Amino acid sequence: MVNRRELAGFLGAGAAVGAFGATMAAGIAPAAAQEGGSSFDRVLKAKKLRIGGVATGAPWIMKDQTTGQWSGQFWDIGSALAADMDVGIEVVETTWGNAILDLQANKIDVMFGMNPTPKRALAVDFTVPVYNSALVVIAKPGFEPKSWADMNKPEVKIAVDVGSAHDQVASRLCPNAQIIRFKSLDEATLAVRSGRADAQSIFWMGGVRAVKRDPSLGKVIVPRPIFGSTSNAAVRREPDKTLRDFVNTWIVYAQGLGLIREAVVNSLAKVDIAMSDIPEGITF
Repeated sequence: MVNRRELAGFLGAGAAVGAFGATMAAGIAPAAAQEGGSSFDRVLKAKKLRIGGVATGAPWIMKDQTTGQWSGQFWDIGSALAADMDVGIEVVETTWGNAILDLQANKIDVMFGMNPTPKRALAVDFTVPVYNSALVVIAKPGFEPKSWADMNKPEVKIAVDVGSAHDQVASRLCPNAQIIRFKSLDEATLAVRSGRADAQSIFWMGGVRAVKRDPSLGKVIVPRPIFGSTSNAAVRREPDKTLRDFVNTWIVYAQGLGLIREAVVNSLAKVDIAMSDIPEGITF
C-alpha cells in the first residue's frame, strides 16, 4: 500500500521549492503573488484544496441532499489529491457551465471532469487527461442509428447541453441535423423522454446511467466511428504554474497505481452500473 503522505512530502515540497526558486531566479513577481500568493501557495497556507462539485453530476460527482455528503469518482480523486498535498478538501458547489467562471473568480482551485475545448482553453489551463471518454447517443425507442452519418439528416433532432463537448461534436459531425440546445444535461435527456428529440449526444457514463435508471428512454448507441474527448482537470490561469504542474504529476502517478480506474469503477457501482453495462468498444 502506497503511503500518500510520503508522496505529498516529496512532490509537494519539491514543487514548492522549484516554483519559488524559478520565480526568484527570474526576478518575477506573478500577479497572483501580489494578491496573496499563487494558487499552490494558497492551498498550502490555507491547508485546504477547493474542488468544484455538481450536485446532480452522478456518477462523476454527486451530493446527498439529506446528509450533504459528496461522493463519486471526482470526490474520491480530489480527496486522494488533497491527502497527497497534506491538506483538507472543500467542495464548492457549481455547475458544468459555470465552473470556468468560478475558477476565474478564485472560488475553486481545481475542477475535475472538464473536456478541454478550444474556447475553454482560452480562459483556463488544463491538466493532462485523467482518462479518455467516448461519446454515445441515447436514442429514443425505434431510432437506431449505427453511425453519425445516419443522424446527419435534416429530420433528425439531437439534444445537447449548450456549449459542451457533446454540443461541439454533434454540431461538427451532424451539421445537417437539428441541434436542440438546452442549459443542462438533464433538460437534454428530458427532451428525448418527451419525444422532442430523437437522440441525445452525451458521454458514455452519463448515457449508460440515464438509460439504466429509465429504460423507457431508449438505448445507448455508440455511433461509428467512435469520437470522444479526454476528461481533464481545469485550473485557474496564472503566471505561476506550480499547481497545474503538481496536479499533472499526481494524475500520472495515480493512473499508474490504478487509483483513477478504481475511482471510476467504484462510482459506476454506486449508480448501479456494472462493467457488463459498458457498451462494446468503450475503454477508459
